[in-house]
Order: sequence, then C-alpha cells, then structure tokens
Amino acid sequence: MKNIVFFLFLFFFGFGVSQENEWRWQQEVGYNMVIDVDVESHTYKGTQRLVYTNNSPDDLDRVFYHLYFNAFKPGTDLEQNSRHSTDESRTMSKNILMLHEKDWGDVQIKWMLQDGVAVEFKVEETILEVALANPIKAGESTVLEMEFFVQTPAMIRRSGKNSEDNVAFSMSQWYPKLCQYDDEGWHANPYIGREFYGIWGDFDVTINIDKDYVVAASGYLQNPELIGHGYAPLKEAVVHDDKIAWHFIAPNVHDFSWAADPDFVHDYRDIKDGPRMHFFYKNDSEHVDLWKDFQANAAKFLSFFSEKIGKYPYAQYSVIMAGDGGMEYAMCTFIDGVGHPTMRSLYSVTSHEIAHTWFQFLMATNESKHSWMDEGFTSYIDDVAMNVILNEGKALPNANAYKDYFRWVATGLEEPMTTHADRFKFNTGYGMSAYDKGSIFLSQLQYIIGKENFDNTLKKYFNDWSFRHPKPNDFIRSAERISGLELDWYLLDWTQSTMTIDYSINSVYGVDNKTKVVLKRIGQMGMPIDIRIVLESGDSLDYTIPMTKMRGSKPLNSSTLLESWSWAKPYYEFWVDIDSDNISNILIDPKNEMADINRINNSLDL
Repeated sequence: MKNIVFFLFLFFFGFGVSQENEWRWQQEVGYNMVIDVDVESHTYKGTQRLVYTNNSPDDLDRVFYHLYFNAFKPGTDLEQNSRHSTDESRTMSKNILMLHEKDWGDVQIKWMLQDGVAVEFKVEETILEVALANPIKAGESTVLEMEFFVQTPAMIRRSGKNSEDNVAFSMSQWYPKLCQYDDEGWHANPYIGREFYGIWGDFDVTINIDKDYVVAASGYLQNPELIGHGYAPLKEAVVHDDKIAWHFIAPNVHDFSWAADPDFVHDYRDIKDGPRMHFFYKNDSEHVDLWKDFQANAAKFLSFFSEKIGKYPYAQYSVIMAGDGGMEYAMCTFIDGVGHPTMRSLYSVTSHEIAHTWFQFLMATNESKHSWMDEGFTSYIDDVAMNVILNEGKALPNANAYKDYFRWVATGLEEPMTTHADRFKFNTGYGMSAYDKGSIFLSQLQYIIGKENFDNTLKKYFNDWSFRHPKPNDFIRSAERISGLELDWYLLDWTQSTMTIDYSINSVYGVDNKTKVVLKRIGQMGMPIDIRIVLESGDSLDYTIPMTKMRGSKPLNSSTLLESWSWAKPYYEFWVDIDSDNISNILIDPKNEMADINRINNSLDL
C-alpha cells in the first residue's frame, strides 16, 4: 500500500509541475493531523501540522482557516441567514434553535505556532484569522501548527453526529481547514451551508477511536493488518487496546473526510482497470438489501465517468452511509439510507455523487462562485449515465432540467448563474441555476458544436484542467479548441445574464413551386438554429443555420448548411425548392435541445 501511495505522489507531483509551467500558479498544503475521539461525548482533540507553500507572486502576512462546525449554533451567519430567508430554507434555523448546547458545533483553537514561534489569532464564527510572525515570501514555505478541540454538532447539514441512519460520526469539514488564496486573492468566506473551495495537497491523518468502531475515510489505510474490520486479515497475535489508531494517507486531494460507527458493514469490489470500491453501511439498517444489491451498478457508474470524462486517478473509492442526502468528498461520498429508500433513488444519488468526483473534486473549481460548473455539469453527466446504464431510453436525458428552468423563468425571479452560491434570494433559484441551467449549459453546447466535438471537449477539459482549479472561460476555451468555433458569446449570454431564447416560425409563403420560410428571433439571446421540414410523404429535410458570431458551424450529417444568421437581426428568411402544398410541418429544434422558452411557436403545420 505504501508503494501505491508513493507512486501516486510521484504521478501527481510530476503532473502538477508540468501543468504549473503551462497554466497558472496554485498554492500547496501538506496536512499532518492526529486526533483522539471520545465516542461518548462526540468530542475530539487534535494537533495539526501544516506545511503551506506560497506559489503566488505575493508575500502573505496573514492566513485564514475555515472552522465549519462553528456555524451550527444560534446566532451565526448560517443560522441568521436561514432564519431571515425568503423561502423554505428557514428549516435549518429552526433545527439549530431547538438544539441543546451540548449539540452545538464548537471548534476551539488552543494555541498556534509559525515555524515554532507563537502567533496571534482571532476567531470570527467560522473563520480563523492568523497574524503571521513572519510573512510567507513568494515561492517559500512555512510550517503552521496548532492544537484544537471540537464538539461535534448534531446532524444539521451534511456532517455531524448520530445521523438519521444512526451513524455515530459523519465527519466532513471537521478540521481547521486553510482557506484558498489564488489569483483573485483570499477566499475566506463564512460558511452559510452551501459550497466549498480547497487547496490541493497531501493529508496524513491518524484517528484514535474506540476499537469497536469501523472507520471509512478518504485516503489509503496504512496499517490494515493491525486494524482488520474488513480492510485486511488481522495480523496474528494483534490484540487491540481500548482504542485503535487508524492511519490514513490521501495524496493530492483538497479535503479529507471520514465516518465511523460500531455497526458498519464493510464490503468491497474490484473494478477491472480501475479502483477498489469500498461500501460501508449499517448492519441494522432497514436498507441493507438495497446497499448490497446496488453495488454492481455503482461500479458501472464510476467506470462510465472514467471512460467518458477521464480516468479516475486513485486506487480506491468509497460509498459510505453517512451524512444527510448525498455529498461528494475526497475519494468517497456520503449518502444517507433513509433518504433513498428505493433502488431507483439510491441509483440516482449514487450516480450523481460519484459524478461529482470529476465535477467538482478532480477539477476543484470554486464552487461557491461557479456552482453551475459543479452541480450543473454533474447533473448532466449523471442523467446521461443513468440513461445508459439503466437503459432508460430517453432521447434527451436531462429533459427534466429544461422543465424546471421553464417553470422558474416564468416566475420572473431568475438571477444570473454568476450569482455567488450564498447570495441567491431563493433556494429554488439557486437549485435551478446551479443544477438545471448548469445541466442545460452542456446539453445545449452539444447542440451548438455537435456530439463528437462535445464528447471530445469533456475529455480535453479534464486533461487540461484536472487538479488545476479551472474557471468558466477555461472550459469554453477547451470547447473552442476542439470545435474551432467562437463560443464566448454562449458563455456570456447563458451564464452572466438572464436573457432567454425564443425563436418562432414567423411566416411561410409558396411561390412558383418554391417555399419561403421566415423565422423570427423573439428572445434576446441568439442561437444557431436547426430546422426540419416534414413533407406530406412522411420524409423530412433538415437544415442548419449557424449564428454568424460562431464563425463556423458544427459538423453536419444529413443536414443542409444555410447562410449564417446574425444575432442582431430579428428576422431570417430562406427558400427551399419545394412546393408549399407538399409540406406538412416546419419545426425549429426537432430534438428539443435548445432551451426555447416558448416551444409552441417552434412548429407550424401547413
């Protein structure tokens, strides 16, 4: 196992250096943490040694940490934001206000050192600010050490103690986590309950916990023969004391999560040319049979994404019954059992959370600023995977995303996709923007550049930007390099505005055995147009009208290429050498891939 970790370290380090020269700088971290868990009080104390490398061109005289668990108590930003929200998200506040003080989250920093020298620090709810003894010069590293104490909160949001499945510890965002500093500066955002942004690095974590507990975690267990519990046969003559020291190493990740319970079942299956998949679930859960039976398709989901996007780079992946709902983490995901009581619902959340390994985890986008690149991309590829692996036979796998988008647009409450994840006025608006409109961004891009170009774009994006914190323009540039088309207009209009798409068949005239078709752009956003003419004989003819600003067209099969249409001109006309009496129907966007908000005027019967 140690050889595997060393190999992966060399692979990731070499990859990072080569990409660093070609692209932009990024910070590096190396965590070493040891914690001692009190399972009765659900508290733990620990030490952290962090090597922080400043690859930026700036000297840093202070650093910031996230203390996420501090959000789960009355009066915090998270609780107040929920309490005064304009929709159903007030539930989180109600749940927090009902907690006994022993169930609040609490992170206490006992002391801190920089390179052995004591430093001053202050805590402002979920943010720890540290005044450094000496600035970290550009290109240099420093060692930051601390001792901390944590009271694990009740399960309010994603992590905590005693979940609805009665899992004792669901531990995500559980440690003092250094905030990201990139070319946009510090990202020391208070935790409001939504998204995350982390720094790539290596994690060495030792968890001392009662011997009866099974621990599932990010990283590779370094001492499985001394642990047992389904990881390896227990070494002869090993006798456990009251506690076991679980030692994990996770190379080149930007987070570390773990869950623990004395009643975990631990299964695993090996994927050909892929990782070992581990499955942890409660042996007393009413969903035990589901969690056994879904494992084969869970492995298929991982293999599907690895083939369609890029090869999964680690040697293991774990699906863990923990948390609430579903949430992706380093080399694992937490999925609750009670929230997914049917095989279809369990497949759906598993596909979605495994897909998150590519979008967001392996990309490490700033999902607070660009949540649609995380949730939207995942929702799209998850729907495609479900359609293929479960043989659903859908012509448009993410059709429900279009329906959600149309419903929300009709309310007039839509906000731009560039809105920060914490700043949407309505929860529904956030969900539509991040999940639905983000999903449509990809299916609509496939409509614009063609399927083969689109498939190759996903792979190029992964090859160019995995482990690199890409931004929206990085993705669209990958698409431009593959397709040869200009696509900045699409990124701008779809993500940075609330402009809508609406095209209509304005009129049709028959003259001298020919037919003139006049189209109208009603919505503010321009798009290329696919149009189908259905004849009385039942045959059909397809035409493609590129948008002028694309400076080209997608590859065509049986479709006829027409002159381009400038977005600035509301009308477009073309002639076909067909008598209008022989035409049955004219249809814009026959596959419904374009998010046209009024599809009624897309079709005209003659």
